[in-house]
Amino acid sequence: MAPPEPSATAIFYRNLGWLRFVDRFGRKGSYIVDYVGGLAELVWEGKVRFIGLSEASVPTLERACSEHPVTALQSEYSLWSREPEDGTLAACRRLGVGFVASSPLGRGFLTGAIAKFEDLAEDDYRRHSPRFQGENFARNLVLAGKVQQIAARIGCTAGQLALAWVLAQDDNVVPIPGTKRRRYLDENVAATELVLGRDVIDELASVFPAGAAAGPRYPENMMKALNG
Repeated sequence: MAPPEPSATAIFYRNLGWLRFVDRFGRKGSYIVDYVGGLAELVWEGKVRFIGLSEASVPTLERACSEHPVTALQSEYSLWSREPEDGTLAACRRLGVGFVASSPLGRGFLTGAIAKFEDLAEDDYRRHSPRFQGENFARNLVLAGKVQQIAARIGCTAGQLALAWVLAQDDNVVPIPGTKRRRYLDENVAATELVLGRDVIDELASVFPAGAAAGPRYPENMMKALNG
């Protein structure tokens, strides 16, 4: 019996076999073919319906697709994390892979909810993120403030503007903002109805260009393991 065909409907995580941070191990070559081959067996056995990768480089994605169709690639993408624009989004379109944008709100920074380092709880992992520390925090706060100003002018929240920007970049992109509160969930859903004019997109490109965010998105030891 042939494996199930991917549908155009929403893909639930329980049906998607993810390989998380597939380049973290720092190995090059064909190892990804073995991993995806293992997941492909689960597809044929009916234990998962689709295969997804996380934080994979373009060569890794291409090798994976040569072994079995990949439904989605998840990587960080937002106004302050633009790395997927350097070939990954184009590769996803070419290979027929959906792109899942994680942390589209810049780990909450772009919403304006974080005004100082002390706003982060003692056990908040973001305290260890370079973008939330020292001078980087101050510089990024200025960028976030510009997003808030534009949002206020057009009548939405900063978070909605950040999400609408991601959605406006590519029809193949699906952002997955995280939240623990219903009101933020409703706010995020409402962002799908926000259509940004060319003037707003150009203004965001001017005040928040690619590479403007201060500091890497992960500590140095983790950055070395990504997108190998």
